[in-house]
This record gives sequence, C-alpha cells and structure tokens, in this order.
Amino acid sequence: MASFNCFALAFFVALSFSSIDVGLAARQLQKLPPMPTLPTTTLPPLPSIPNLPQPSIPSFPRLGALPPLPTMRALPTLPPLPSMPSIPTIPTAIPSIPFFSPPPSPSSP
Repeated sequence: MASFNCFALAFFVALSFSSIDVGLAARQLQKLPPMPTLPTTTLPPLPSIPNLPQPSIPSFPRLGALPPLPTMRALPTLPPLPSMPSIPTIPTAIPSIPFFSPPPSPSSP
C-alpha cells in the first residue's frame, strides 16, 4: 500500500510540474502581437462520380415443388420419474412456557 501512495505522490508532483510549463507557455503566447490574417483560397469542385452499369443477377431455373421432408421416427418412451419424498411440516403453534412459582420465602422470627 505504501508503494501505491509513493506512486500517487510522484504522479501528482509530475502533473504539477507539467502544468507549470503549460501556464508559462500560455503567458508567453499572450504577450505576442496578434497574427495577421492569412488569405483564403477557393477549393476546386469535386469530380463527378461516373455512372457505372448495374450488374444483372442471373435467374435460376425453378424446380417446382420442394422434395418431401424426411419423417421423424417415434421417440422412445422414458421410465416414470420416482416419487418425491414428502416434505415434513413445520409446526406453527408456539408451545406455552410453564410458569414456575417462586420458592417460598423464609419466615422471619
């Protein structure tokens, strides 16, 4: 865990130093005189796409009716599953707790 904390601290310090350089560079750019505007040129028109002939899809001969599907054979019968044992029932009535009387107190003389 200590190595992770050391790595995180080193990463934070490196990030701090890199942002200092960026701040100084931005300040230097603000001190420069404004750049002159560059002349703009017009782009030539795009060439047109030639019309290519469309390929024709050959037609296949129609065979008529499809051949009959194969018939399925009868599935074998499975033996019956064994019966599940009955689940015991949980009693829902709470039995009463017997109340014992306190022991007799000793008689005082």
